[in-house]
Amino acid sequence: MPVTVQFMRRIAEAAAAETLPRFRQQGAVSNKLSGGFDPVTEADREAERAIRALINAEFPDHGILGEEHGIENASSSHVWVIDPIDGTRAYISGLPVWGTLVGLTVDGDSVAGLMSQPFTGELYYANASGSHYEGPGGARKLSTRKTTSLADATLFTTTPALFKGDKRVLYDRLESQVRLARYGTDCYAFAMVASGNADIVADPGLQPYDIVALIPIIEKAGGVVTTFSGGPAENGGDILASATPELHAAAMKILNG
Repeated sequence: MPVTVQFMRRIAEAAAAETLPRFRQQGAVSNKLSGGFDPVTEADREAERAIRALINAEFPDHGILGEEHGIENASSSHVWVIDPIDGTRAYISGLPVWGTLVGLTVDGDSVAGLMSQPFTGELYYANASGSHYEGPGGARKLSTRKTTSLADATLFTTTPALFKGDKRVLYDRLESQVRLARYGTDCYAFAMVASGNADIVADPGLQPYDIVALIPIIEKAGGVVTTFSGGPAENGGDILASATPELHAAAMKILNG
């Protein structure tokens, strides 16, 4: 059964019913790390439960991997990958650059995905029909910018502080060659590449649920998503997304020294 836009909208609505009423309400925040800060909220947990319930009802034979509630039916060829709130730090800080990420892999390849931002009323999604946007300004098909030169590019990263040791030196070299660099936009950065508003995202240390949903949104809009070394991005790692193959190659050359 194909993944329809109607089903994606239902997922987005179910997640929004849990996340939106709790946004900017100063709710309780738990820390998943003993040495550091990895926040999780009631909204994270309840949104994932709601998404899982929809998937289990619609696709009972499919597997599910979620950030908050783990893996089920892992042996299935079809596995949904969920990050109920990507950008929890933004969420608890009142910044509307978080989003709900839900992607579908078939035999390990990401084939469909959505990024929903209910506060701004935006839905970015990709399925067999291509990559699409719904929200303010009207529905449209997504297309990346045709930027091929680093000197013309806008670059996003969560924060340069995530690049450690030699990786930081290489990242700084990349940033020095682009036109504009912006920090801290989590999943929104990848959506901006898919929608033609930015050109590169370089983010180290991502988990599968941080990126699986975003891969087809960017690829079906004309972009490229891989690890820094050029491998598939579905398993996470150090991830590079670019608007064009030429730009991707130029950024990857710098990031690999």
